[in-house]
Amino acid sequence: MTDLRYAPRPEDKFSFGLWTVGWQGVDVFGPASRALLDPVEATYRLAELGAAAVTFHDDDLLPDEDEREATLARFRKALDETGLVVEMVTTNTFSDPLFKEGAITANNREVRRYALAKVLRNIDLAASLGAETFVMWGGREGAEHGGSKNVGAALDRYRDALNIVCGYVKDQGYALRFALEPKPNEPRGDILLPTIGHALALIDELDHPELVGLNPEVGHEEMAGLNFAHGISQALWHGKLFHIDLNGQHGPRFDQDLRFGAGNLRGAFWTVDAMLGAGTDRRYDGYVHFDYKPPRAEAVDGVWESARACMRNYLILRERVRAFRADPEVAAALEAAGVGELDVPTVAPGESLDDVRGASYDLEALRGRSVAMEALDQLAMEHLLGAR
Repeated sequence: MTDLRYAPRPEDKFSFGLWTVGWQGVDVFGPASRALLDPVEATYRLAELGAAAVTFHDDDLLPDEDEREATLARFRKALDETGLVVEMVTTNTFSDPLFKEGAITANNREVRRYALAKVLRNIDLAASLGAETFVMWGGREGAEHGGSKNVGAALDRYRDALNIVCGYVKDQGYALRFALEPKPNEPRGDILLPTIGHALALIDELDHPELVGLNPEVGHEEMAGLNFAHGISQALWHGKLFHIDLNGQHGPRFDQDLRFGAGNLRGAFWTVDAMLGAGTDRRYDGYVHFDYKPPRAEAVDGVWESARACMRNYLILRERVRAFRADPEVAAALEAAGVGELDVPTVAPGESLDDVRGASYDLEALRGRSVAMEALDQLAMEHLLGAR
């Protein structure tokens, strides 16, 4: 019997990129292992599985310009019949060999201009389909050699492009926001804006920073050995978590794009906790987007099983996180660990620095104090394992 506790509902706001289930299994060691999947048919299938929305790169949906209008008509019909929405659109500025040295930060000015035109055209498409978010992933914006890229000038051009597209959206009256997607490496040796922090810093330099936020991905941050839950918590703190990409990753290696929950399971637990607010009112309320790749070894049945598993794993983890936060023993452990004391300002309103410098501190007691973190973490582990 199917466990309905873990059946997706529209209010779960699950979303998939058409490139995820449509990935044919191509890698550097071999060609496609699965037949090309019609993106319109994939839309119907994702709706049957319980997804609420789809996303795409321009080239995922419209690879053949001659068939553009016919494909769009079929796609709009699928959206109407399934009730799915397009919540995010992005542009492929990384596959075509003309982008081999970059797109909006390419050394070649003609390449930069073509890339910008491609992005602008896809912004029009995104707006026409009602998308709320436009993701920009600079997969080719980087270098392999120290002397081949003037990083300062590249960041100038990155800033220019973002200023242009933000101005265009405002001029057109589109209800779109932009989300930068950081990644440290792959396909380039080193990619510009490698982490959440780098992207946040660039946003502060823009003419319209209110229109630009982040689309962090689990695997991208963990490739750099970073804590994804901490990263998205900081993005929420800045009010910049506009979108999110969930998948799985086994530590700092190539971008694996495993189904969500595979790889770093503890990290996935704390990711869901952070998305739910981690015991605070600072929550992520956008679409829960899966950006993963069904393993090359799977046939088409495994494609749909992996998509179903992404949603199911999120729902299971959400249940475990909610139980953890509602557990009275956890509340007591949080108090014992002094977690709530961090909410108290170090220097309270009305206090002076003389109050801080003149206070008496029992250093021996502070050195020997219990932090009670292991007990708290064990409670989280037991909830994750279903033992509580």
